[in-house]
Amino acid sequence: MKIGIYGYGNLGKGVECAIMQNPDAELVAVFTRREPSSVKILTPTAEVVKADKVLEYKDRIDVLVICGGSATDLPVMTPELAKNFNVIDSFDTHAKIPEHFRNVDAAAKENGNIALISAGWDPGMFSVNRLMASAILPQGKDYTFWGRGVSQGHSDAIRRIDGVLDARQYTVPVEEAMNRVRAGENPELTTREKHTRECFVVAKEGADLGRIENEIKTMPNYFADYDTTVTFITKEELEREHKGIPHGGSVIRTGVTGKDSENKEIIEYKLTLDSNPEFTASVILCYARAIYKMRSRGVIGCKSVFDIAPADMSAVPYDEMLAKML
Repeated sequence: MKIGIYGYGNLGKGVECAIMQNPDAELVAVFTRREPSSVKILTPTAEVVKADKVLEYKDRIDVLVICGGSATDLPVMTPELAKNFNVIDSFDTHAKIPEHFRNVDAAAKENGNIALISAGWDPGMFSVNRLMASAILPQGKDYTFWGRGVSQGHSDAIRRIDGVLDARQYTVPVEEAMNRVRAGENPELTTREKHTRECFVVAKEGADLGRIENEIKTMPNYFADYDTTVTFITKEELEREHKGIPHGGSVIRTGVTGKDSENKEIIEYKLTLDSNPEFTASVILCYARAIYKMRSRGVIGCKSVFDIAPADMSAVPYDEMLAKML
């Protein structure tokens, strides 16, 4: 399958690395809003092209991977590009996923393309596990804990604030809450009781730090519902102490089985990641393979991870799946 990457930040670089690990994928071009000559990629056979030239590659790309930010990029980019390409994104503003799905679905169907939104690990792999666990244990409760790790989407949202040069946002699970869930207590936990958020911000010289801190702490869908700390640091401190992008987390469902609901059952799916963007990119490439296969069978419109058969995500022949994985 011939892949295009639209945007070459941390996620776009991760997608290129994932393509290099999958022999059935080939990178055709990287599309960037920057000056193409300033962007250095790892694939000698691929081109670096100005983003506004993307339509010239319409017939050369099987799946276009859109690597923009969820705050302002993807709500515009994905529906627009879905009119001319089979596309996939990692849109992660959970509250706005239904609206984004509808917009992309209409655009993809307009010209007979397929799209998949919100691919990654959450939303993505965690979403699949929440769905499966709730189906298996209908009498139960779901809990999702993220971190401690860097959220790319939240960090990007901070960087969009006027006066901010750079930022890292860490999502931190509340240990006491996790321990209560794993003990099967089934606690009722508010958003604020499950996680805190730590923000490390490099501000432009002369910027109003009070205004920036207030904009962060009151930002809807990102920080307003959490206990959030904002620490202003220098660019050197950020590069020295926060250059990695680790993350992870757990999806836990606690439930009961038996005639009198006497047996306690707990399902937990856990990720520990050295590189959030590289792992997210690896998930995205699997789903790009899936929609490539689905489009070849005539499927169009927007899909989510709930619509994808696991077999379509893999490059392994089906007989081999049966023999080695089932």
